[in-house]
Amino acid sequence: MRIGIISDTHVPTTMEYPPSQILKAFDSVDMILHAGNIHVPRVLDWLEQIAPVKAAGSTDSDHPERYQNFSMECAEDPRVAPLQILELAGYRVGVANNLLLHGMNDEIRPGGIARHLEVRPTLSFRSMVQDFFGVSLDVVVFGRTTFSMVEEHQGMLFVNPGSPALPRNLRKLGSVALLDLTAGGATANIIELKDFDS
Repeated sequence: MRIGIISDTHVPTTMEYPPSQILKAFDSVDMILHAGNIHVPRVLDWLEQIAPVKAAGSTDSDHPERYQNFSMECAEDPRVAPLQILELAGYRVGVANNLLLHGMNDEIRPGGIARHLEVRPTLSFRSMVQDFFGVSLDVVVFGRTTFSMVEEHQGMLFVNPGSPALPRNLRKLGSVALLDLTAGGATANIIELKDFDS
């Protein structure tokens, strides 16, 4: 199974619709996961022309246990939930906008988990992810930072696709990700949209 992963589209702040290069990048996907900062449902409608969509909405809360008490973007859209937990091709995949793990004072960015493990090698990211999502996961998809990353830690694959229109908080063509779930394992790659320019 191949899944397109996107986050932080920020439509209409960045543009009217996501960049057209996404159509080519996601050409072969079976499903699309949006990791928040959607802002308007038309982004999901546009993506659904390619494949079925599930999304994690951004919330006003920094505490997942209290998400239900706070507003959420696109809250009325049935494709959107504060957190998504999906069983896909034999893997449990969790999707969140802001991945808030206990004991991490900063946002999770490339190399951040490894730095924490260097200082505290007994730290259990598996337990922290389970506390956040309420279940154990194989793949953790998140957004918010606009910094793309694919890293494996403690048997879990962490994927942040970055942003297609605001990578590293810069207004330019950015990235998405492709997640492949096979009998041989879960793998992901960051896809730079500039590679799809005509």
